Amino acid sequence: MRILHFADVHIGVENYSRTDPDTGLSTRLHDFLETFDELVDYAIGANVDLALFCGDAYKSRDPSQTHQREFAKRIVRLSEAGIPSFLLIGNHDTPHVQGRATSLDIYRTLPLPMVTIGDNAATYIIETPAGPIQIVAVPWVRRSQLLARDEMRGLSTIEINAKISDTLTNLIQIQAQRLDPHIPAILAGHITVNDARTSSEQSMMLGSDHVLLRSSVALPQFDYVALGHIHKHQIIGRNPHVVYSGSLQRIDFGEERDEKGFCVIELDTTKPQGNRINESDFHFQTVNARRFLTIDVKLDAGDPSPNLTVADRVSRHATRDAIVKLNIEMPASLEPLLSDSEIRASLSEAHYVAAISRQITERPRTRLDGTYSDGLTPSQLLERYLDSRDTPPDRAKDLLERGSQLIVGSDSD
Repeated sequence: MRILHFADVHIGVENYSRTDPDTGLSTRLHDFLETFDELVDYAIGANVDLALFCGDAYKSRDPSQTHQREFAKRIVRLSEAGIPSFLLIGNHDTPHVQGRATSLDIYRTLPLPMVTIGDNAATYIIETPAGPIQIVAVPWVRRSQLLARDEMRGLSTIEINAKISDTLTNLIQIQAQRLDPHIPAILAGHITVNDARTSSEQSMMLGSDHVLLRSSVALPQFDYVALGHIHKHQIIGRNPHVVYSGSLQRIDFGEERDEKGFCVIELDTTKPQGNRINESDFHFQTVNARRFLTIDVKLDAGDPSPNLTVADRVSRHATRDAIVKLNIEMPASLEPLLSDSEIRASLSEAHYVAAISRQITERPRTRLDGTYSDGLTPSQLLERYLDSRDTPPDRAKDLLERGSQLIVGSDSD
């Protein structure tokens, strides 16, 4: 049985984008759709038996009609190819208000019999071309639903998260004990596991998370643990494999060095529980995600052509079609010589210039002529300093009066 595990598609992220002149849509929207298309093409070409999505279809809990249409197109392609899809509800798919539909509930009303929505913490039996599979679903917990309970009232955020973690841990154990050992089983969760590593920027994370122990999910009844919510692909456990597929696209510069893609798992349904997957039966398939690139340039004080130096440093990097951030470290003496237009011209091949920052390493200090041992009083020194700074007379008078008050107060102590 071949399973494709993916998560965190986040259609609707449009930071660092331009408007595509042909479609009128965000170029970043095209980025996210193109990697989604890579996934669908792979699933169809590889005769995948199940597409397992672990949450966060959109950036927003209220996606636009365009975003919903584009996500649906890809799910329909999978369905028409005979590939069942299991869509788990993530935090970005979950409305704030109890009773409102999730962003994926619409698939219940569509004539797509091969699509299952995992919106309840329960076990689902999915029929695939290779036979049945059990999926224990752990969707994102609706905090508002739990807060209505009497035992939750008056608790702190930390205490509420601990209650949620305990509740989910018990639920997973109960569901695992009820599984049929003769049928392959997977845990699908949109959760944070304590051993997971996140990227440095977390702009997509909403609110504080409840955290589960790895031992709470890595139960022997599961052949594989498929996770979503953390954007960084990682294997945090084996026997069974406990895996975050990560997001399909880079969201920000915190994910600059992260590989992006999806996971492919081969389960041997003829083998007993605990022996259905080997290390060779799992691999991570990368996609052509938009590159993020940070360029650091340090200028020396004696540089006669700082703009040419910056351009030379930029040319050493593959900036074409990348989202670029340029950091320039320099002494203050070079700041007036730098031309923003010339710097941007050197970055013309980039898809988007996110920022050009200038960090001044040293600034010249204003020094008074003469020495401090020539008999001048503190007030006279202050007056000379203000004069050297060309301080306006009214402002200088006010500062001198305030300075004299401080000097007198200091002497009285």
